[in-house]
Parts: sequence; structure tokens; C-alpha cells
Amino acid sequence: MNTSAKKLLIIGFVWPEPTSSAAGTRMIQLVDLFLSKGYQITFASAASKSDFSYDFNRNGVVEQQIKLNDESFNVFLKELAPEMVLFDRFMVEEQYGWRVQQECPDALRILDTEDLHCLRSARQQSDKKKQALDLFSDTAKREIASILRCDLSLMISEVEIGILKTKFKIDPSLIYYLPFLEDEIDQQTIENWIPFDDRADFVFIGNFLHEPNWNTVQVLKTEVWPSLRKILPNAHLNIYGSYASQKVLQLDNKTEKFLIKGRAQDAKETISKHRILLAPIQFGAGVKGKFIDAMQVGTPSVTTSIGAEAMKDKLDWNGSIQDDLELFIEEAVKLYQDKSAWQIAQQHGVEIINQRYSAKYFADPFIKEVERLASNLIAHRQNNFFGQILNHHTVQSTKYMSLWIEEKNRK
Repeated sequence: MNTSAKKLLIIGFVWPEPTSSAAGTRMIQLVDLFLSKGYQITFASAASKSDFSYDFNRNGVVEQQIKLNDESFNVFLKELAPEMVLFDRFMVEEQYGWRVQQECPDALRILDTEDLHCLRSARQQSDKKKQALDLFSDTAKREIASILRCDLSLMISEVEIGILKTKFKIDPSLIYYLPFLEDEIDQQTIENWIPFDDRADFVFIGNFLHEPNWNTVQVLKTEVWPSLRKILPNAHLNIYGSYASQKVLQLDNKTEKFLIKGRAQDAKETISKHRILLAPIQFGAGVKGKFIDAMQVGTPSVTTSIGAEAMKDKLDWNGSIQDDLELFIEEAVKLYQDKSAWQIAQQHGVEIINQRYSAKYFADPFIKEVERLASNLIAHRQNNFFGQILNHHTVQSTKYMSLWIEEKNRK
């Protein structure tokens, strides 16, 4: 199939900020992949841009500001006539999917889940209420419905694929594993890393609009750092992250050497200067971009099983995975002081990146699958009968809610 003239419309939940979040990095990787295969890309979003939004114009992507609950989007769709539409998270598919189906029924519809929101939400509630995990929430009903309505959903975590198959009985033909697409770490890169003796201190980094990151900082402040700093009194813990609110900033304490640094201009460069990344993540989903960044610059990490979930398969972690916070602290101290253990952990990170996230293993097979589906779309959709049911006009509650809001806005 000649992809040189194929039009891809990406509808973004936000304008990507690759310096702020892993979700932003993921989106730019997808854009770059499709561009490399000759696709013409339009990126549209109803969100407002920030000073940190990625400038798509520099690589030939057309930017389009759109409106929510407005028929102008239908006009835009008709004029663009994309062969493929990618929704950035299920909430976007809810808002625009019915309009895409109406105006471009033959366009391949892809959902990039980022992570399973229903899983993250369920884990957060479980952690908060100290109750058993309950996956079958209203969020799950919405998210699974979105997956069923689309032709293909991209998953970044193999654990989440397993949950979709076993818990929600999603047909494997509707989901596709596509992890972060990374450059391999070569020997020259390793030789340019800042060595153990030239690094100091601990670091955490994460977008504070993301609740698991805020919770992690609270755990660091109250349960980890008080003990850790007694053992290593000369060390500092530097907390970086975009969108730090006042409740985050007030945790800054120079006496305790617990420092809130705010946004990092370059996440990898910032992490590379520190000896250890600490991330006692208590709940969440997907795959954590902070660990990818840390491995890329040779910074070992200490985290929890939730933090490292789906990232290493049978390989060794680039540091330590501990759910017991006393053991977490012990491992952090060991890695901080033991140069040999630290260097071994570094090498484990190289193996994870090169074996689990190398773009060369995933980029071409994904494009081939997308083009195969586009060529066999009728048959593919016939096999997804539950998706057909959900797309049927009589049960499109999101469509009629949107039309009601649109009509109300006219008055």
C-alpha cells in the first residue's frame, strides 16, 4: 500500500508537552513514526496551548484548533477526509468518535489508551480506602465501550493487555502492544554518561497533574526521606515536576534537604546528574516514562512493583523493586554507596531498553498491522459485533448528549 498520500488525523486530549509528561513523549513518538512512513498528519485539539506545547509546524504536521460539541468539527472532517483517525485517550473518542463515524465511516479508528484509566482509578480507590481492587467501575464501562467502538486500541503495558483479555473478554484482534519506541543505548552513549563519583543526591520527577506522582511525593516526604536522610545526612532529595501546585511547593524544606525544584527543562539531563531515582509509587497504570529516561542516562532506580510493572519482563531491574518501605530504604542506601552494585544496575537498564523498547522491533510491524486492517476493514468490523452494537445509533448516548449541548450553546 502506498502511504505517501494517506491522511492521518490525530485528535489530542491536550496539546502534547514532551517535557512535562510521558504521555506527551508517547504522542510525539507516534507522530514521528507515522511521518517516517510518509503519512500526512493533522493534529487537532480543543484544549488550550501552553508555553510548553510541542510545535508540530517544525516537522510538517498541520495544527488545527477544534471546538467541543460543535458541528464545525463535522465540516472540518468532511474537508480533511482522513483515511485514519487516532484518538488520544478514551475520553476523546467519546467526544468525537460518533462524528468521525458519521462523516468518515471508512476511516480506520485507532485509540491510544496511554494507560488503562479504569485500572489506575481502581488502584487509587483501593489504596485510599484500603479495600480490594474493583475494576468494574463506571469508568471501566466507558473505557471498554470506547475500546470496542474502535478498530484497534494501542496498549503500552502487557499487564493491561492481560487484564483486557481475561477480565473484560476483549478480543485480541482489537488490541495491539506498542511500547515506548526508544533508540538503543550503544557503547558510545554509555561512555558519555556521568560516572558514579561525579554524581550526588536522589531525584524524583513527575507531572503533578498526575495523582500517582503527587501521592509518591507524599510517601517520599513522610515515610521514606525521614529515615533515609538519617543514614545519608549529606544527601539531598530533589523533586522535579511540571505543574507543581502550592500544596507541592510547601513541602520544600532546605533544613531537611527535601527540595522542590519545579519543572525540569530537560528531564533526561536532570536525572543524569543524580545518583539514584527514587519512586515509591503506590498506585497507577501503564508504563512509567521516568524510568525509561533514567535508563537512557544510566541512573539506577528504586521503585515498587506497581512502578516497575510490565517494564522488565524476565530481565533484572536497573536497581531494586521493593514494596516494603524499610527494604526500599535499605536498597536505596546500598545503591547510593556501592559503586559496583550501581554499575551493575546501570547495565540492567541498558538491557531493558535494548531488548524491550528498541523502536526497531516495533515500528515496522505496527505500521504493517495498521495497513492490513485498513485494507480489510469491513471484515475486521464484522468480527467485532459488540463494537457494531455500541456504534449503532440507538445506543449512542454520547452523540445525543453532545447534540443537546450543541443546541443549548446556540441559545
